[in-house]
Amino acid sequence: MEIAYIQTPIGTAELKGDKNGLASVTVLDDKKPIGTFPEVLKDAVEQFQEYFNGNRTVFDLKLNPSGTDFQKRVWDALLKIPFGKTISYLELSKQLGDAKAIRAVASANGKNPLWIVVPCHRVIGTNGNLTGYAGGLYRKKWLLEHESPAKQTTLF
Repeated sequence: MEIAYIQTPIGTAELKGDKNGLASVTVLDDKKPIGTFPEVLKDAVEQFQEYFNGNRTVFDLKLNPSGTDFQKRVWDALLKIPFGKTISYLELSKQLGDAKAIRAVASANGKNPLWIVVPCHRVIGTNGNLTGYAGGLYRKKWLLEHESPAKQTTLF
């Protein structure tokens, strides 16, 4: 498994993958040395830089996360949430065919190993509150604001 680190506005992103695809993305609190990028991760690094620069709304990468069949179903459903939009955990559960599976869906959402690429940050509470994000709610808030179609401009 190859590793690349890139600096982002929300911390150092650690990308792991190999010829089979991107396996995980985690945003760390600690800074890591940024060096050359493994060939198998260069496209992922470029797409992340484009995303954080505001020039990419959809990732086009080969993905290879580890998880159960159920988790992978949830993660596939997350990929269908459009950039700049949010849905609730309940809505996601209903889309997957069982509103009563909300806790299992939320658990699978929280175990998503491909932060940002598989947009688990776009899932919010039924009441509209930001709830649960493995990277911290301040990162979830930043990502949702970054993706917001209505950008706040400064008055002065």
